[in-house]
Amino acid sequence: MSLEQFKNRNVGTQNYMTVDVGRKPETAMEQFSQVAKRTVKGELFVGLWVTMRSMFKALFKGDMHTVKYPFEKMPISPRYRAIHDMLRLLESGNYRCIGCGLCEKICISNCISMDTRYDENQRKEVSEYTINFGRCIFCGYCAEVCPELAIVHGPRYENAAEQRAGFSLFEDMLTPLDKLNLQQEYDGFGAISPNADENIKKTPLAY
Repeated sequence: MSLEQFKNRNVGTQNYMTVDVGRKPETAMEQFSQVAKRTVKGELFVGLWVTMRSMFKALFKGDMHTVKYPFEKMPISPRYRAIHDMLRLLESGNYRCIGCGLCEKICISNCISMDTRYDENQRKEVSEYTINFGRCIFCGYCAEVCPELAIVHGPRYENAAEQRAGFSLFEDMLTPLDKLNLQQEYDGFGAISPNADENIKKTPLAY
């Protein structure tokens, strides 16, 4: 199509096909008549027959294609970005977070807030850490920027709650001590790639 033909807005010269949609009903009786005619058309009963056929096939043949949620759940990808988890150190049981604040700085929705302090051993620890899941967009920046792999995205995606306070509890994200032996090195979103050591290059010395 040339530019002149493209600029031509005359519909009569184009190869358009008009569809006869009929006259729009104006009175209440005409509207009722239109609904009644569309109800008894064959398309409705064809759709009902397809639904009934699939239902009886699933009941008698056991050919079920639906998942009985919440008793059955579909497997999710290991890199799925769900509710955050705070990992602990396997040796001591302390949480890995060193309080660097990178996750708070890089959060584009401004939903992470943290306070730090120094303990008796002059070790920096996190005194308060909250994530407002009502504002979180689950972008994954906090998991990517964490140098200690302390905050990761876990597989828990059911975060319905009645109160806003249920969206920002640090204790719920932290790995319980009784389940510390079940914690494994995280391979999900934000984790170190398997070939990370091969990609590291030696820094050239200037002398």
